[in-house]
Amino acid sequence: MSNWPGKYIIGLTGNIATGKSVVRRMLEHLGAYSIDADSLSHRAIARGAPGFQPTVDLFGKWILGKNGEIDRAKLAGLVFRDPQALSQLEDIVHPLVRQAADLFIRRSTQRVVVIEAIKLLESELKTGCNAVWVAYAPEDVQIERLIRKRGLSRDAALDRIHAQSPQNEKVAAASVVIRNTGSYEDLWKQVTEAWKQVSPVTDTAPVVHKEAAAGDLIVQRGRPRDSKAIAELITRLSKGQRTMTSDDVMEAFGDKAYLLLLSGGNLVGLAGWQVENLVARTTDLYVEAGVDVAAALPAIVNEVERASHELQSEASLVFPPADLAGNEAIWKNLGYEKRTPQTLGVQAWQDAANELMSMGAALYFKQLRQDRVLRPI
Repeated sequence: MSNWPGKYIIGLTGNIATGKSVVRRMLEHLGAYSIDADSLSHRAIARGAPGFQPTVDLFGKWILGKNGEIDRAKLAGLVFRDPQALSQLEDIVHPLVRQAADLFIRRSTQRVVVIEAIKLLESELKTGCNAVWVAYAPEDVQIERLIRKRGLSRDAALDRIHAQSPQNEKVAAASVVIRNTGSYEDLWKQVTEAWKQVSPVTDTAPVVHKEAAAGDLIVQRGRPRDSKAIAELITRLSKGQRTMTSDDVMEAFGDKAYLLLLSGGNLVGLAGWQVENLVARTTDLYVEAGVDVAAALPAIVNEVERASHELQSEASLVFPPADLAGNEAIWKNLGYEKRTPQTLGVQAWQDAANELMSMGAALYFKQLRQDRVLRPI
């Protein structure tokens, strides 16, 4: 039984490179509120967070990087070789993660909440879950992903895989097993079918309808069935700088959501965005030439913000292409400022900006809420 009345809690786990984060994103697309417990654990020991000083006191200042933050690579190198050190770190971090998860769940408006955690079955979070979902992938798929996405050698990938508990132990504890063989279409079908047992699927209605000042612009959430149209629009409007296929978009659905801008039933623009660590990041933003930008940008950006508020985002970062970045008056009217990562103040916001900013890219920033969600913790 869930510890949160009126909520249905899905605990999601799985070994490395099994696609559990992709499953979590797909559940978001279907209407769930999602929590990445592993990301919360990183934030819990950031400078200024309550886990920072206890961690430094325990392991010493040598774990700090030049920026004064805990160097997670140094810390990982220590704790993953020493079970006692790992246990001591977990004693600091896990209570903070549980407290943060509790706060998020209580504040969420969605009935279904999914908590992704690599150590879900070993933690107290499991006791609050109505169901345990496990992402499973054959070892050859895990190896391929680790080589392609993380640049590991085959031997290093095998070391990472074999360092974790056997997958069959997690599968045995599962209410639902999502078998990820590498096909995003098949993965989406499995997740959708399992979701039907939790909540009705609404896959046709637009997220929002906006009567823009200059016409009949409609913004709706993109679905995997829209992947071909999304790929064609990005390829065309990026003028060949990004050549995408339907398969590329299907893979991207594991990281982000797409909001589609329609006029007269035709796709004339889109935004690709995600919320990670309470920061909304819009990394794809395109509007067809000839469409009124003064109507199109507010239609898209306002919907990104509305959806981001539902995910309790603290800030919105937008990385527009050059042709849209120059519309500074429109961005100002929307409440955005042109900034650099170093001026954002909050470490989590700076990290998100630095992670996504490329040379010469524009960054527009807006703080979405004054009450920092994790400040009480």
